[in-house]
This record gives sequence, structure tokens and C-alpha cells, in this order.
Amino acid sequence: MSKNRPFVLSIAGFDPSGGAGVLADIKTFEQHQVTGFAIITANTIQTENEFHAIEWTNLSFVIRSIETLFQSYTISAVKIGIMPSLEYLNRILSTVKLLSPATQIVWDPVLKSSTKFEFTKIEDELFLEKVLSKIDLITPNYHEMEFLFPGFPENKFLLENEIQTPILLKGGHNTANVGTDRLFLKNEIIDFLSSEKKCSEKHGSGCVLSSSITANLALNQPITEACKNAKTYIEKYLSSTSTLIGYHYVS
Repeated sequence: MSKNRPFVLSIAGFDPSGGAGVLADIKTFEQHQVTGFAIITANTIQTENEFHAIEWTNLSFVIRSIETLFQSYTISAVKIGIMPSLEYLNRILSTVKLLSPATQIVWDPVLKSSTKFEFTKIEDELFLEKVLSKIDLITPNYHEMEFLFPGFPENKFLLENEIQTPILLKGGHNTANVGTDRLFLKNEIIDFLSSEKKCSEKHGSGCVLSSSITANLALNQPITEACKNAKTYIEKYLSSTSTLIGYHYVS
């Protein structure tokens, strides 16, 4: 392995179609010239069109995998995907922070599949705040944002809430401003507008965007730059084909 490439870890589900989950993350990591590792939180039966079934990985097995990798490598950033519960996620976060406090963590809160299969339930808002305090960036879409923060008023959200965790609100489900992503930081909101590329809906596009940001953070890019460059990458991915499966490349 090249010493010039930072190590990046995806802790997420396995999608046999390769459009989402750890396969999509690893493809994205490689294009960003970082060395990607993966730990599977769930095995799924799905295609780009349909979700059929899921089997969750025992938490102790995931924790052992994390400990093994962190004891052998200096991992600069971690991207986290589907989780069965906040408790499961919290154990993972606590383990990473204990082993490597400097490692940056991005959580893509995939709460439901595109076919409405529910992964993670949010039942305790105070516990959610505790969990989010351990994360460097979360990347929800509009549906997930409403699920995490019920009734959030987008323009007043920054003023009325003390944000402990930066939030990149993905714009794919924003009917008012399709494709405009909003980065909520402690004292400002930064908009990343869509380009004029002809983009098509893609299975797993949220995974790709989040893993691109994670790779950029591992490459020592500030969070704003990491999100901006990931926006460019995801638009190339979305415009690569007219189907639900896209091509990964940087050019």
C-alpha cells in the first residue's frame, strides 16, 4: 500500500448491485486516490430498483473488525452508512473515538431505503444529540432531515438551534431548489448550487456524495472545500449515464 495515500474506512451495508453501500464507497475512495477499507454492518438482497431483505451484522463482530483495523493502520477518516439503531451507531462511534480521537467521522443517515424500508428508528432526541456530538459531519437528504429534526424550518434552523455537528443537507429531494446542497455550520449557511450538467437520478447517490466528502477530508481539505469538491464529483457521477447505476471517474 502506498504511504502517500491516507487510509479511509467505510462502515456500511453491502449492496450486491454495487450502487450503494461499501462497494460504492470503495469505488469512490479509489477515484479520490485514498486507500479504502470496509466493514459491513448489514448484508442485503437488492438491485438498483428493488429492496428485498437485510441481515444485520452482530455488533461485537463489527467492533472487533474496527479494533483490528485501527490497531494496524492510521485511519484518517471514517464514513458510516446504514445502522439498525442509535445504540449500535453509538458503540461504533465510541470505539473509533477511543482508538483514534483525531479520525474524522461522516455519517450518511440512511434511515429508509428508496423503497421505504426503514433502517434506523429515532426514538430518543437527547440520545440523538449525544450521538451527533461524536460526528464531524452528517449528510441527510430533506426527508432524513425532517426525520432527525422534526419540523425544522430550514432558514431559521441555524438561528434557533445550537448546532454541535455540521450538517450538509443534500438537495436531491428539495422540490423548491433541486440539486442545491446546504452546509450548516455553527455560524453560517453555505449553499452549493447545481451546475448545468444534465443529471439523472442514481441509486446510492447519497452514499457516493458522502464517501467523496470523507475522502476529501482525509486529503486534508477543509470541510467547505471537501463538500464543494464532492459536489463536483457527484454531478459527474449523476450525469455519467441515464440509468440508475452510474460510472465512477474523475476527469
